[in-house]
Amino acid sequence: MADDEPPFIDEHTVFVKASSAAVWRALIRVYGGRGSVRPSGIEVYGYLVGAEPRRRSGEPLAEGSTLPGFEVAESVPRRLVRFTGRHRFSRYALILALEERDGGTVLGARTYAEFPGPAGWAYRRLVIASGAHAALMTRQLSAVRRRAEAAGPTR
Repeated sequence: MADDEPPFIDEHTVFVKASSAAVWRALIRVYGGRGSVRPSGIEVYGYLVGAEPRRRSGEPLAEGSTLPGFEVAESVPRRLVRFTGRHRFSRYALILALEERDGGTVLGARTYAEFPGPAGWAYRRLVIASGAHAALMTRQLSAVRRRAEAAGPTR
C-alpha cells in the first residue's frame, strides 16, 4: 500500500482454477479491453461524476496507462496491479493481487477510498453502503475467473 492511500473500504477474493499467467491475461481483457468506438457504460459514468483520468491510454495494465476513472500506478505482471483515480465525490485506489496456490490462483481486490464533504458522504451511502460496490466487484472478479478458466489448463 502506498503512503498516501485513502482508507481501506473492503476486500473481495476469488479462487481461479488457472495459472497466474492465465488470470493476468483475463485481467487485461476485463480491465483493459478495448471495444467499440461508442462510449462504454464506465466512460459515460466517468464523465457524469467528473472522473480523472477520462480516457483509455497506453497498454492495458502497464504502469502509467489509464482507463476511465483509473490510472495504473503500479504493475507487476502476474502478481499485482494498483489502480488510482478520483472524481468529484471521491479519491480511491483498487489493488488487484494474484497469489499462486495449488490448483490455481487466488485473486484479491482491495478497495481504498475517501469521500470528502457532504457530497462525498452521500456518494459513499449510495455506492458503498447500498452494496453496489460489492456487487460490482463480485461481478468483475467472476468475469476474470470465467475468462481465465475458459482459457485452459492451470499451468
